[in-house]
Amino acid sequence: MGKKGSNWNMMGGQTTEQGDCSKYKGNVPHCCKKDPTVVDLLPGTPYNQQIANCCKGGVITSWVQDPANAASSFQVGVGAAGTTNKTVRVPKNFTLKAPGPGYTCGPAKIVKPTKFVSPDKRRITQAMMTWNVTCTYSQFLAQKTPTCCVSLSSFYNDTIVNCPTCACGCQNNITEPGSCVSETSPYLASAVSGPGKSSNTPLLQCTSHMCPIRVHWHVKLNYKEYWRVKVTITNFNYRMNYTQWSLVVQHPNFDNLTQLFSFNYKSLTPYAGLNDTAMVWGVKFYNDLLSEAGPLGNVQSELLFHKDASTFTFEKGWAFPRRIYFNGDNCVMPPPDAYPWLPNSGFRPVISLLQPVMILTSIVLLSAYM
Repeated sequence: MGKKGSNWNMMGGQTTEQGDCSKYKGNVPHCCKKDPTVVDLLPGTPYNQQIANCCKGGVITSWVQDPANAASSFQVGVGAAGTTNKTVRVPKNFTLKAPGPGYTCGPAKIVKPTKFVSPDKRRITQAMMTWNVTCTYSQFLAQKTPTCCVSLSSFYNDTIVNCPTCACGCQNNITEPGSCVSETSPYLASAVSGPGKSSNTPLLQCTSHMCPIRVHWHVKLNYKEYWRVKVTITNFNYRMNYTQWSLVVQHPNFDNLTQLFSFNYKSLTPYAGLNDTAMVWGVKFYNDLLSEAGPLGNVQSELLFHKDASTFTFEKGWAFPRRIYFNGDNCVMPPPDAYPWLPNSGFRPVISLLQPVMILTSIVLLSAYM
């Protein structure tokens, strides 16, 4: 805001505190704090307080899912902060607190002035100065433990590889009593509506992995030219649902994805010429809401891949994803040596009982002839 600057008016947003404006007589600024906290206005705000792309209640989607709602804007009228691009001071110390912790913002960098096109598209005006601030997200800063894990299964092996034990924490009823509750507990309803409900304190279903979210990847069917996968996302948090959730999956066969059922899909190409990453999300008004833990706390879909004869195989865990991200957080994968293997695979050590029996039989026969 600057040493002498004040926030005289705002549109599309508001500061949470006005601060000390006692030195002003008559017209009082909207905010006199040097480090104001600005929040988005709610939908339905009166038109005389709105600007374009404002008033989303602090909820914005990813650009891939919904470009029209991927940006939120507000306008600030600042006084005593300079009148030319030589005297205006660049603001400092930006902090992004939504949608949660974990964001670190860099310094403001001056870029080319923004240009504005009039509604009739016949005139272009230009800002005096424009600067960009880039905020990056770190999962490690956002929370101490992971928030999701991955389990695996396949049609060719009866083994179900669960999420790693204590992937997101361990059950500890001694130091943290009541941190989880069994789905069969007779006190489940009272625990969900307990004291922590108002503060949105997580209440997880007691599991071996203690993750709020589990993504299950099941290799379901094998056809002559195709193979099919079923993906299930399960919520184990009794006090949180996930609106407009997203899942990013890395697998080499996404360059030949034929069909996706009941999920939206967008191919991501983080590297030129490499199409092995996809983003999927729910269909609006159908399954874009992942409900809290319980009978409705899951969403699922199936993916149909076309086989590439040069790369396709069920060996060495090739059919399973390399990485999975839920809402931007990296999910904990099982160790590779635990993946379901093909029957009679030579890649997993097998202890045979046949060889000792054969050796014993030979010794008995040899003794008989002697």
